[in-house]
Amino acid sequence: MSNWHIEGFDLDRFVRATLDEDLGVGAPGGGRDVTAQSVIPAEARFSGVMDSRDPIVVAGLPVAAAFFHMLDPDMTIEILVGEGEEVSGGTDLMRLSGNARAMLTAERSALNTVQHLSGIATTTRQYVAAMGDAGAVLLDTRKTIPGLRRLEKYATRMGGARNHRMGLWDAAMIKDNHILVAGNVGEAVRRARDAGVKDIICEVDRIDQIEPALEAGASHLLLDNMAPQTLREAVALVAGRVPCEASGGVNLQTIGAIAATGVDFVSVGRLTQSAPAADIGLDFTPL
Repeated sequence: MSNWHIEGFDLDRFVRATLDEDLGVGAPGGGRDVTAQSVIPAEARFSGVMDSRDPIVVAGLPVAAAFFHMLDPDMTIEILVGEGEEVSGGTDLMRLSGNARAMLTAERSALNTVQHLSGIATTTRQYVAAMGDAGAVLLDTRKTIPGLRRLEKYATRMGGARNHRMGLWDAAMIKDNHILVAGNVGEAVRRARDAGVKDIICEVDRIDQIEPALEAGASHLLLDNMAPQTLREAVALVAGRVPCEASGGVNLQTIGAIAATGVDFVSVGRLTQSAPAADIGLDFTPL
């Protein structure tokens, strides 16, 4: 786990900023854990066990370890399960031993992160399972909490999804408002193509928009809020010329039928937008 990293994500900066927020760095009287400092002797030591109370898909344990190591570099930490591993309720995830104040101060930040990321990974795995064996790939979206996108998209990967656009910079996404300003689908796509954009995703919500989008140079079609029968018609019309992605109205009850229409991808915003946190606890024992 010492080599764990996410491209474009500064782990030390994230951990420091999160701890500073909890400690009130910069606030009047802030910069300290008043409870731990007043109640726990500076030399006290704890051992601890982080465990899952429910079945989950694990994500974020290396980040949790970084919180503890930030406050006690000599803390002994043993991560017991792998990222993306599906575990049953009652499974021990991490064992740690070190300075008691450091453990108590880092506890909530560490748990918040693992609970949130494991919740996303668990929800994502449920959607992957609900898609069945149709062969479509599950995609996440940009519906993420500001500042947490890299972590949240990492968690969807642990659950079995593929990352869609990371942001506004890595592909054009032409949607209804862009089309409204440009005048029509074809003109919007042409403008992106003429600007030298390589990857052009174009949202269409009607069958008659497909050919103009393809003729203008769209490299990927997002079939928005189409019923399964309409999706089948769209896939047949595209006939493999570009990848097709279904989006809108997707939940655990509908995704199986949507994936079975022949689309290449199904994107789901709720993977990151509204996944419930996993129930994970951390119990300490004085040494």
